[in-house]
Amino acid sequence: MGVVSGRGEHLLITGAEPLAPGDVVLVRSQDQHAIRGAAPDGLEFINIAFPSSAWQGFLDLTRTSCPTRFHSQRALSAFSRALERFQDEPTSYDLLRFWIDVLEQVVPDAPERGVPDWLGKACTAMRSEANLRAGLPRLLELAAVSPAHLSRSMRSRYGLTPTEFVTDLRLEHAASLLAATNLTIAVIADRCGYTSQSYFTRCFTTAHEISPRDFRNRSQRAFVP
Repeated sequence: MGVVSGRGEHLLITGAEPLAPGDVVLVRSQDQHAIRGAAPDGLEFINIAFPSSAWQGFLDLTRTSCPTRFHSQRALSAFSRALERFQDEPTSYDLLRFWIDVLEQVVPDAPERGVPDWLGKACTAMRSEANLRAGLPRLLELAAVSPAHLSRSMRSRYGLTPTEFVTDLRLEHAASLLAATNLTIAVIADRCGYTSQSYFTRCFTTAHEISPRDFRNRSQRAFVP
């Protein structure tokens, strides 16, 4: 998620879309994006990274929705407060406060886009370790709809396939275990539903651009979003 501040010429991001001061954009990790152009009176682009599955879980639990792009000068203050908090070893609570600040700025101005009750409950339930280990078959069981309907609904709501959603949750849980426990990587891989430690390591490294071992070492020094 990033916000643009400054005055002058518009900036450009994925698909050559113009950005103006106060624009906030949600960018997924698989999206190709870049900023081009310049503002004569100065430019500040604030980027805050966090797991997409964690953000989706927050929206599910709060039964709210946030557009992928919106304009709100009020959001600048939320990002400014986040920068202040993130200076000294921020915690997950700082990230949660940032999300709440953002929703307070945009949700009253955004049209409601409800989440089907069955989908919200299924996605929330998938956060339990037992369900994560069971994987996609358990998600289908919890949703109690056809695979095609589940796929359509998840693509429409999250922009993810059910498989991608489960993978994101597993890697998010793995990151939490790496940061908060001394469990071996093999045990963590098993608890997150991976039958092979080497496959888990490849998936985690691809997603986070850092190995599980290095992620653990870094997270012990500071919170890694």
